[in-house]
Amino acid sequence: MSEIHESAENYLETILMLSKKLPVVRSIDVSNEMGFRKSSVSIAMKNLRESNYITVTKEGYIYLTDAGKEIAETILERHELLTKWLMSLGIDSKIAEDDACKIEHDLSKETFAALKKVIIQQIGE
Repeated sequence: MSEIHESAENYLETILMLSKKLPVVRSIDVSNEMGFRKSSVSIAMKNLRESNYITVTKEGYIYLTDAGKEIAETILERHELLTKWLMSLGIDSKIAEDDACKIEHDLSKETFAALKKVIIQQIGE
C-alpha cells in the first residue's frame, strides 16, 4: 500500500463507509463527511478516477473499483480494530478514533496481522 497516499486512503475509506449507509455516494456526501471544500474533493475524485480506484457515473455517483474497494476495506478494518483496541485501554472514543486514523496508514501488513491476533485475543472480535 506504499504507492497510495494517506489522503487517498482516507477518501477511499470514506466512500466505503458512506456506501454502507447511503443508496448512492456523491462528491457532496464525501465533502460533508470529511469537512473538506467541494473543490478539494473534486480534485481528489479526479485523481482517484485516473488511478482507477473509483468510477463516477454521468449522474455523479461514485463507486469503488475492485482495487479501490480492497484498499478501503483494508484501511477500514485497521481503523475499526485499532479504535476498539484503544478504547479497551480506556482511551476516550474521540481520541481513539483520531489516533487510530493516524496509525492505520503506517503499519506494515505483517505488523497489523500480529497486532490483530493480539487484539482479538484481548478484546474479542
